[in-house]
Amino acid sequence: MSRKTLLYGMVGGDRNAFIGGVHRVAIHFEGTAFLAAGCFNPDPAANKECGEFYQLENDRIYADYKEMAEKESKRADKIDFVTIATPNFLHYEVAKKFLECGIHVLCEKPLCFEVNQAEELKKIAEERGLFFAVNYSYSGNAMVKEARELVENGTIGEVINVNAEYLQEWLIDDIGAGDQTMNKLSVWRKDPKVAGISNCVGDIGTHIEHTVSYITGLKVKRVAAVLDHFGQPLDLNANILVEFNNGAHGVFCSSQVCVGHMNGLVVRIFGTKGAIEWVQENPNILYVTLKGQPTKVYNRGMAYVTERTASVSRIPSGHPEGLYEAFANIYRVFINVILKKINGEPLTKYDYDFPSVDDGITGVRFVHAAVESSNRDGAWVKLEDVD
Repeated sequence: MSRKTLLYGMVGGDRNAFIGGVHRVAIHFEGTAFLAAGCFNPDPAANKECGEFYQLENDRIYADYKEMAEKESKRADKIDFVTIATPNFLHYEVAKKFLECGIHVLCEKPLCFEVNQAEELKKIAEERGLFFAVNYSYSGNAMVKEARELVENGTIGEVINVNAEYLQEWLIDDIGAGDQTMNKLSVWRKDPKVAGISNCVGDIGTHIEHTVSYITGLKVKRVAAVLDHFGQPLDLNANILVEFNNGAHGVFCSSQVCVGHMNGLVVRIFGTKGAIEWVQENPNILYVTLKGQPTKVYNRGMAYVTERTASVSRIPSGHPEGLYEAFANIYRVFINVILKKINGEPLTKYDYDFPSVDDGITGVRFVHAAVESSNRDGAWVKLEDVD
Protein backbone atom coordinates (compact mmCIF):
# COMPACT_ATOMS: atom_id res chain seq x y z
CA MET A 1 0.00 0.00 0.00
CA SER A 2 1.44 3.38 -0.97
CA ARG A 3 2.24 6.03 1.60
CA LYS A 4 0.05 9.14 1.59
CA THR A 5 1.54 11.12 4.47
CA LEU A 6 4.90 11.81 6.14
CA LEU A 7 6.14 12.53 9.65
CA TYR A 8 8.54 15.38 10.23
CA GLY A 9 10.64 16.86 13.00
CA MET A 10 11.90 20.35 13.70
CA VAL A 11 15.14 21.66 15.19
CA GLY A 12 14.84 25.22 16.47
CA GLY A 13 11.77 27.33 15.87
CA ASP A 14 9.97 27.21 19.22
CA ARG A 15 6.64 28.96 19.76
CA ASN A 16 8.31 32.35 20.22
CA ALA A 17 10.33 32.08 17.01
CA PHE A 18 8.82 33.78 13.96
CA ILE A 19 10.30 31.49 11.33
CA GLY A 20 9.45 28.23 13.08
CA GLY A 21 5.79 29.17 13.18
CA VAL A 22 5.77 30.01 9.47
CA HIS A 23 7.26 26.62 8.65
CA ARG A 24 4.73 24.72 10.74
CA VAL A 25 1.75 26.58 9.28
CA ALA A 26 3.05 26.11 5.74
CA ILE A 27 3.64 22.37 6.17
CA HIS A 28 0.12 21.88 7.45
CA PHE A 29 -1.43 23.55 4.40
CA GLU A 30 -1.26 20.25 2.55
CA GLY A 31 -2.30 17.85 5.29
CA THR A 32 0.36 15.43 4.08
CA ALA A 33 3.01 15.83 6.80
CA PHE A 34 2.61 15.87 10.57
CA LEU A 35 4.91 17.07 13.35
CA ALA A 36 6.11 14.07 15.36
CA ALA A 37 9.39 15.11 17.01
CA GLY A 38 11.35 18.20 17.91
CA CYS A 39 14.26 19.88 19.62
CA PHE A 40 12.94 23.42 19.61
CA ASN A 41 15.04 25.37 22.10
CA PRO A 42 18.20 24.78 24.17
CA ASP A 43 16.26 26.00 27.20
CA PRO A 44 14.63 22.86 28.68
CA ALA A 45 11.47 24.62 29.86
CA ALA A 46 10.83 26.38 26.53
CA ASN A 47 11.62 23.19 24.63
CA LYS A 48 9.23 21.10 26.70
CA GLU A 49 6.49 23.73 26.55
CA CYS A 50 6.67 23.83 22.75
CA GLY A 51 6.62 20.06 22.35
CA GLU A 52 3.70 19.67 24.74
CA PHE A 53 1.77 22.44 22.99
CA TYR A 54 2.01 20.48 19.74
CA GLN A 55 1.04 17.31 21.60
CA LEU A 56 4.24 15.40 20.92
CA GLU A 57 4.96 12.22 22.83
CA ASN A 58 7.28 12.93 25.75
CA ASP A 59 10.02 10.69 24.39
CA ARG A 60 9.98 12.63 21.12
CA ILE A 61 10.66 16.01 22.72
CA TYR A 62 14.44 15.93 22.59
CA ALA A 63 16.91 18.00 24.59
CA ASP A 64 19.62 17.51 21.98
CA TYR A 65 19.42 17.38 18.18
CA LYS A 66 22.04 14.60 18.01
CA GLU A 67 19.96 12.41 20.26
CA MET A 68 16.92 13.28 18.17
CA ALA A 69 18.57 12.26 14.90
CA GLU A 70 19.97 9.02 16.26
CA LYS A 71 16.85 7.87 18.09
CA GLU A 72 14.44 8.88 15.34
CA SER A 73 16.46 7.02 12.72
CA LYS A 74 15.99 3.76 14.69
CA ARG A 75 12.24 4.04 15.20
CA ALA A 76 9.79 2.08 13.08
CA ASP A 77 7.74 5.27 12.86
CA LYS A 78 10.72 7.56 12.36
CA ILE A 79 10.41 11.07 10.95
CA ASP A 80 10.82 11.24 7.18
CA PHE A 81 12.36 14.72 7.11
CA VAL A 82 13.56 17.43 9.45
CA THR A 83 13.13 21.19 9.20
CA ILE A 84 16.10 23.19 10.51
CA ALA A 85 15.01 26.60 11.80
CA THR A 86 17.96 27.51 14.01
CA PRO A 87 20.32 30.50 13.83
CA ASN A 88 22.88 30.24 11.03
CA PHE A 89 25.81 28.77 12.97
CA LEU A 90 23.97 25.52 13.66
CA HIS A 91 22.78 24.78 10.12
CA TYR A 92 25.81 22.77 9.02
CA GLU A 93 26.21 20.50 12.03
CA VAL A 94 22.48 19.82 12.43
CA ALA A 95 21.99 19.08 8.73
CA LYS A 96 25.04 16.83 8.65
CA LYS A 97 23.84 14.79 11.62
CA PHE A 98 20.37 14.15 10.20
CA LEU A 99 21.74 13.30 6.77
CA GLU A 100 24.14 10.81 8.32
CA CYS A 101 21.14 9.25 10.06
CA GLY A 102 19.31 8.84 6.75
CA ILE A 103 16.73 11.62 7.17
CA HIS A 104 15.77 14.10 4.43
CA VAL A 105 16.49 17.76 5.27
CA LEU A 106 14.92 21.15 4.64
CA CYS A 107 17.17 23.87 6.05
CA GLU A 108 16.76 27.60 6.43
CA LYS A 109 19.19 29.78 4.50
CA PRO A 110 22.04 30.53 4.39
CA LEU A 111 22.95 26.85 4.21
CA CYS A 112 26.16 27.19 6.24
CA PHE A 113 29.26 29.35 6.71
CA GLU A 114 31.85 27.75 4.39
CA VAL A 115 31.75 26.47 0.82
CA ASN A 116 33.51 23.22 1.74
CA GLN A 117 30.86 22.58 4.40
CA ALA A 118 28.09 23.08 1.84
CA GLU A 119 29.78 20.75 -0.63
CA GLU A 120 30.20 18.13 2.10
CA LEU A 121 26.48 18.26 2.87
CA LYS A 122 25.67 17.75 -0.81
CA LYS A 123 28.03 14.77 -0.96
CA ILE A 124 26.44 13.11 2.07
CA ALA A 125 22.93 13.66 0.73
CA GLU A 126 23.83 12.21 -2.67
CA GLU A 127 25.62 9.19 -1.18
CA ARG A 128 22.57 8.36 0.95
CA GLY A 129 19.99 9.13 -1.72
CA LEU A 130 18.39 11.91 0.32
CA PHE A 131 16.59 15.07 -0.73
CA PHE A 132 17.97 18.34 0.64
CA ALA A 133 16.07 21.62 0.29
CA VAL A 134 17.26 25.10 1.29
CA ASN A 135 14.47 27.53 2.07
CA TYR A 136 14.78 30.32 -0.48
CA SER A 137 11.11 30.96 0.09
CA TYR A 138 10.30 33.52 -2.61
CA SER A 139 10.73 30.94 -5.36
CA GLY A 140 7.52 29.44 -4.01
CA ASN A 141 5.42 32.46 -5.02
CA ALA A 142 3.06 31.72 -7.89
CA MET A 143 3.98 34.83 -9.88
CA VAL A 144 7.70 34.19 -9.47
CA LYS A 145 7.00 30.87 -11.14
CA GLU A 146 5.06 32.71 -13.84
CA ALA A 147 8.08 34.95 -14.42
CA ARG A 148 10.29 31.89 -14.72
CA GLU A 149 7.95 30.27 -17.23
CA LEU A 150 7.80 33.45 -19.34
CA VAL A 151 11.60 33.72 -19.44
CA GLU A 152 11.94 30.02 -20.32
CA ASN A 153 9.37 30.44 -23.09
CA GLY A 154 11.35 33.31 -24.61
CA THR A 155 8.63 35.90 -24.04
CA ILE A 156 11.10 38.67 -23.14
CA GLY A 157 13.93 37.38 -25.32
CA GLU A 158 17.51 37.01 -24.13
CA VAL A 159 18.18 38.48 -20.69
CA ILE A 160 20.56 41.43 -21.03
CA ASN A 161 20.20 43.29 -17.72
CA VAL A 162 18.91 42.76 -14.18
CA ASN A 163 18.10 45.33 -11.52
CA ALA A 164 17.04 43.95 -8.15
CA GLU A 165 16.79 45.28 -4.62
CA TYR A 166 15.82 44.11 -1.16
CA LEU A 167 15.37 47.13 1.08
CA GLN A 168 14.38 47.17 4.77
CA GLU A 169 14.65 49.72 7.55
CA TRP A 170 14.45 47.53 10.65
CA LEU A 171 18.12 47.91 11.68
CA ILE A 172 18.33 51.68 11.19
CA ASP A 173 18.85 52.22 14.93
CA ASP A 174 21.92 49.98 14.81
CA ILE A 175 23.89 52.56 12.82
CA GLY A 176 26.73 53.63 15.08
CA ALA A 177 25.08 51.97 18.10
CA GLY A 178 27.79 49.42 18.79
CA ASP A 179 26.47 46.81 21.21
CA GLN A 180 23.70 49.16 22.34
CA THR A 181 20.58 48.61 20.29
CA MET A 182 16.85 48.82 20.80
CA ASN A 183 16.27 45.87 18.46
CA LYS A 184 16.78 42.58 20.27
CA LEU A 185 16.28 40.63 17.04
CA SER A 186 19.46 42.13 15.62
CA VAL A 187 21.75 40.91 18.41
CA TRP A 188 22.64 37.49 17.00
CA ARG A 189 22.79 38.86 13.47
CA LYS A 190 25.64 41.16 14.55
CA ASP A 191 27.74 38.31 15.91
CA PRO A 192 30.03 36.64 13.35
CA LYS A 193 30.14 33.50 15.52
CA VAL A 194 26.39 33.10 15.11
CA ALA A 195 25.59 34.82 11.79
CA GLY A 196 28.78 34.11 9.81
CA ILE A 197 30.81 36.55 7.72
CA SER A 198 27.82 38.62 6.60
CA ASN A 199 24.56 39.94 8.00
CA CYS A 200 22.79 41.86 5.23
CA VAL A 201 24.09 39.96 2.20
CA GLY A 202 23.76 36.62 3.97
CA ASP A 203 20.26 37.36 5.23
CA ILE A 204 18.53 39.12 2.33
CA GLY A 205 21.13 39.58 -0.42
CA THR A 206 21.07 35.83 -0.98
CA HIS A 207 17.31 36.04 -1.57
CA ILE A 208 18.00 38.46 -4.42
CA GLU A 209 20.62 36.15 -5.92
CA HIS A 210 18.40 33.09 -5.73
CA THR A 211 15.20 34.74 -6.94
CA VAL A 212 16.99 36.22 -9.95
CA SER A 213 18.68 32.91 -10.71
CA TYR A 214 15.40 31.02 -10.35
CA ILE A 215 13.56 33.32 -12.74
CA THR A 216 16.28 33.71 -15.37
CA GLY A 217 18.13 30.41 -15.18
CA LEU A 218 21.36 32.44 -15.06
CA LYS A 219 24.17 32.14 -12.54
CA VAL A 220 26.18 34.99 -11.06
CA LYS A 221 29.71 34.64 -12.46
CA ARG A 222 31.45 37.46 -10.58
CA VAL A 223 30.68 40.39 -8.31
CA ALA A 224 32.05 43.81 -7.43
CA ALA A 225 30.67 44.77 -4.03
CA VAL A 226 30.75 47.49 -1.41
CA LEU A 227 29.39 46.50 2.01
CA ASP A 228 28.69 49.12 4.69
CA HIS A 229 28.98 48.19 8.37
CA PHE A 230 28.12 51.54 9.99
CA GLY A 231 30.05 50.69 13.16
CA GLN A 232 28.80 47.11 13.43
CA PRO A 233 30.85 43.91 13.10
CA LEU A 234 28.81 42.82 10.07
CA ASP A 235 27.25 44.59 7.09
CA LEU A 236 23.95 46.46 7.24
CA ASN A 237 23.95 47.65 3.63
CA ALA A 238 25.34 46.37 0.32
CA ASN A 239 25.60 47.54 -3.28
CA ILE A 240 26.76 44.85 -5.68
CA LEU A 241 27.54 44.86 -9.39
CA VAL A 242 27.07 41.41 -10.88
CA GLU A 243 28.02 39.66 -14.09
CA PHE A 244 26.06 36.59 -15.19
CA ASN A 245 27.29 33.53 -17.00
CA ASN A 246 25.66 34.70 -20.26
CA GLY A 247 27.65 37.95 -20.18
CA ALA A 248 24.77 40.15 -18.99
CA HIS A 249 25.25 42.51 -16.07
CA GLY A 250 23.10 43.75 -13.23
CA VAL A 251 22.88 45.56 -9.91
CA PHE A 252 21.84 44.02 -6.59
CA CYS A 253 21.10 46.37 -3.68
CA SER A 254 20.32 44.95 -0.24
CA SER A 255 19.89 47.03 2.89
CA GLN A 256 18.43 46.85 6.38
CA VAL A 257 18.81 50.59 6.99
CA CYS A 258 16.66 52.16 4.25
CA VAL A 259 14.05 54.26 6.03
CA GLY A 260 10.57 53.83 4.62
CA HIS A 261 11.07 50.28 3.34
CA MET A 262 9.72 47.23 5.13
CA ASN A 263 10.36 44.10 3.07
CA GLY A 264 11.06 45.57 -0.34
CA LEU A 265 12.25 42.75 -2.56
CA VAL A 266 11.84 43.94 -6.16
CA VAL A 267 13.19 42.04 -9.17
CA ARG A 268 13.37 43.59 -12.65
CA ILE A 269 14.47 41.42 -15.57
CA PHE A 270 15.22 43.11 -18.90
CA GLY A 271 15.42 41.17 -22.15
CA THR A 272 15.84 41.87 -25.84
CA LYS A 273 12.07 41.64 -26.40
CA GLY A 274 10.65 42.94 -23.14
CA ALA A 275 10.85 43.14 -19.36
CA ILE A 276 9.38 41.59 -16.21
CA GLU A 277 8.99 43.15 -12.76
CA TRP A 278 7.87 41.41 -9.56
CA VAL A 279 7.36 43.20 -6.23
CA GLN A 280 7.31 40.98 -3.14
CA GLU A 281 5.05 43.30 -1.15
CA ASN A 282 2.44 42.94 -3.91
CA PRO A 283 3.20 39.32 -4.79
CA ASN A 284 0.01 38.39 -6.62
CA ILE A 285 0.79 40.46 -9.71
CA LEU A 286 3.52 40.48 -12.31
CA TYR A 287 4.30 43.39 -14.63
CA VAL A 288 5.16 42.31 -18.18
CA THR A 289 6.18 44.85 -20.83
CA LEU A 290 6.91 43.80 -24.39
CA LYS A 291 8.84 46.06 -26.75
CA GLY A 292 6.57 48.70 -28.27
CA GLN A 293 3.56 47.68 -26.20
CA PRO A 294 1.93 49.00 -23.01
CA THR A 295 2.70 47.29 -19.73
CA LYS A 296 0.44 44.35 -18.91
CA VAL A 297 -0.50 43.43 -15.35
CA TYR A 298 -0.71 39.68 -14.84
CA ASN A 299 -2.83 38.63 -11.84
CA ARG A 300 -2.40 35.36 -10.01
CA GLY A 301 -5.28 32.94 -10.47
CA MET A 302 -6.39 34.18 -13.87
CA ALA A 303 -7.01 31.91 -16.87
CA TYR A 304 -4.17 33.44 -18.92
CA VAL A 305 -1.31 32.40 -16.62
CA THR A 306 0.75 29.34 -17.49
CA GLU A 307 -0.27 25.87 -16.40
CA ARG A 308 2.56 25.71 -13.87
CA THR A 309 1.49 28.96 -12.19
CA ALA A 310 -2.13 27.85 -12.09
CA SER A 311 -1.14 24.57 -10.43
CA VAL A 312 0.40 26.33 -7.41
CA SER A 313 -2.35 28.91 -6.86
CA ARG A 314 -4.50 27.92 -3.92
CA ILE A 315 -7.42 30.36 -3.90
CA PRO A 316 -9.27 32.34 -6.60
CA SER A 317 -7.84 35.55 -8.02
CA GLY A 318 -8.42 38.67 -5.97
CA HIS A 319 -7.79 36.83 -2.71
CA PRO A 320 -4.19 37.62 -1.70
CA GLU A 321 -1.60 34.91 -1.31
CA GLY A 322 1.74 35.65 0.32
CA LEU A 323 4.55 34.30 2.47
CA TYR A 324 2.71 31.34 3.99
CA GLU A 325 1.63 30.14 0.58
CA ALA A 326 5.15 30.55 -0.83
CA PHE A 327 6.55 28.37 1.97
CA ALA A 328 3.68 25.92 1.49
CA ASN A 329 4.40 25.59 -2.23
CA ILE A 330 8.00 24.65 -1.50
CA TYR A 331 6.86 22.09 1.05
CA ARG A 332 4.25 20.71 -1.35
CA VAL A 333 6.95 19.79 -3.85
CA PHE A 334 9.43 18.62 -1.22
CA ILE A 335 6.90 16.38 0.54
CA ASN A 336 5.61 15.04 -2.75
CA VAL A 337 9.04 14.09 -4.06
CA ILE A 338 9.80 12.18 -0.85
CA LEU A 339 6.45 10.36 -1.09
CA LYS A 340 7.10 9.51 -4.72
CA LYS A 341 10.50 8.07 -3.85
CA ILE A 342 9.05 6.01 -1.00
CA ASN A 343 6.33 4.70 -3.29
CA GLY A 344 8.67 4.03 -6.22
CA GLU A 345 6.91 6.44 -8.56
CA PRO A 346 8.68 8.11 -11.51
CA LEU A 347 9.79 11.71 -11.02
CA THR A 348 9.13 14.60 -13.39
CA LYS A 349 10.75 17.99 -13.98
CA TYR A 350 8.43 19.76 -11.56
CA ASP A 351 9.06 17.21 -8.81
CA TYR A 352 12.44 18.91 -8.42
CA ASP A 353 11.00 22.43 -8.36
CA PHE A 354 12.27 23.30 -4.88
CA PRO A 355 15.42 25.21 -3.88
CA SER A 356 18.08 22.55 -3.56
CA VAL A 357 21.38 22.04 -1.80
CA ASP A 358 23.04 23.27 -5.02
CA ASP A 359 21.20 26.56 -4.59
CA GLY A 360 22.43 26.64 -1.02
CA ILE A 361 26.02 26.13 -2.17
CA THR A 362 25.66 28.97 -4.67
CA GLY A 363 24.34 31.21 -1.91
CA VAL A 364 27.38 30.53 0.27
CA ARG A 365 29.71 31.24 -2.66
CA PHE A 366 27.84 34.47 -3.39
CA VAL A 367 28.25 35.70 0.19
CA HIS A 368 31.96 34.90 0.27
CA ALA A 369 32.56 36.58 -3.08
CA ALA A 370 30.69 39.74 -2.02
CA VAL A 371 32.58 40.00 1.27
CA GLU A 372 35.94 39.37 -0.42
CA SER A 373 35.19 41.97 -3.07
CA SER A 374 34.25 44.57 -0.48
CA ASN A 375 37.42 43.80 1.50
CA ARG A 376 39.38 44.42 -1.72
CA ASP A 377 37.82 47.85 -2.26
CA GLY A 378 35.16 46.63 -4.68
CA ALA A 379 37.41 44.56 -6.95
CA TRP A 380 35.75 41.98 -9.18
CA VAL A 381 35.70 38.53 -7.57
CA LYS A 382 34.70 35.37 -9.44
CA LEU A 383 32.40 32.79 -7.92
CA GLU A 384 33.84 29.29 -7.88
CA ASP A 385 32.69 26.80 -10.50
CA VAL A 386 30.68 29.34 -12.52
CA ASP A 387 31.75 29.83 -16.15
